[in-house]
Amino acid sequence: MEFQLTDEQRQLREEVRKFADEEIRPVATEYDVDEAYPHEVMDKAAEMGLLAPHVPVEYGGIGYSSLENAILTEELFAADPGIGLCISSAGFGAEALMEFGTEEQKERVLPEVTAGDAVMGSAISEPQAGSDVTSVATRAEKREAQGASERSGSAAEKDGDEWVINGSKMWITNGTVADYFVVVCETDAEVDDRYSGYSQILVEGDRDGLTRDKITGKLGIRASDTAELRFDDVRVPEENLIGQRGMGFLQLMQFFDETRTAVAAQGVGIARGAAERALEYAEEREQFGRSISDFQAIKHKLAEMHTNTEAARWLTYRSAWAVDNEAGDLTALASMAKEFASRTAVEVADEAVQVHGGAGFVNDHDVERLYRDAKITQIYEGTTEIQKNIVARELLDEGM
Repeated sequence: MEFQLTDEQRQLREEVRKFADEEIRPVATEYDVDEAYPHEVMDKAAEMGLLAPHVPVEYGGIGYSSLENAILTEELFAADPGIGLCISSAGFGAEALMEFGTEEQKERVLPEVTAGDAVMGSAISEPQAGSDVTSVATRAEKREAQGASERSGSAAEKDGDEWVINGSKMWITNGTVADYFVVVCETDAEVDDRYSGYSQILVEGDRDGLTRDKITGKLGIRASDTAELRFDDVRVPEENLIGQRGMGFLQLMQFFDETRTAVAAQGVGIARGAAERALEYAEEREQFGRSISDFQAIKHKLAEMHTNTEAARWLTYRSAWAVDNEAGDLTALASMAKEFASRTAVEVADEAVQVHGGAGFVNDHDVERLYRDAKITQIYEGTTEIQKNIVARELLDEGM
């Protein structure tokens, strides 16, 4: 059993850490306060090859493994989760194209994303559909069977050689800045199997009828763009269908283990960033004539914060390794890693604010932002409760 990173992986970690220290940390508070998308930082990240680096080399990526992506993600999120998410989400939905897309779709979209000329978004959630993906209200029928105007909710309608999409998507990362969306639609409403009948369709961001409204006032990750999308007779060619019609839900299920492992890496990064800042502050802050790091209560906090972060890191690494090498136990591992690392992020960030005392309650110190940012890791890509359900289901061999 090997616990040591390769020379290349250690070099990756150091290069990304240097980039994060020099390009992200100095501007993190500014973008958080302004709730602004960091276009300039994204341009620099593209030059570093940090946008969608998991994409194969033939489409402009680097072909990083899941473990290497976890290392990269940790470094970005330790600096700032908001900007870190902007960088790591630039290729949201690329997995669907890589695995199920046509060669034309791959060649048209992926090189733009890896070069920093385009951003992608994955449009799954709807106002009434969050954890339950099968509640997506997208329907698809030929126009001669039933018109879209006779239906409520979202609809993707097959009309000749075009798909016509109506409805809305909610909480979409990169919603107002993305150039391409992978949109989950119900295309075969008559199918009895609740897991069939859904498809993924590629939608260009400049299509007529697509409206995007930025969501502001978020608790955290404010630099990351989040929006509601509304589709009003948005037409795309038939060839924008990704993979086989009706297999969209099953396609998504193949990526949740990978994306949940990525969120676990986000949690590790937030926890590490908070723990490091707490340690630094504890050594500098003096009370009663000595550093507060001399007090046993603070020492215990620091010890627990760093211990739990290390435990979360290795559970995440184990899951990341399994993504590429051991599919058998992956689903349980990914949910364990996501649940534990996100919980660790919240708890460590909480303690980091406590170590800072009143100073940690304002944005003069990064821990205030990390404390707010941490919570989202327990919500997106499946809530904490969903992860526990999945782990129990796998232990009990209950199936989907």
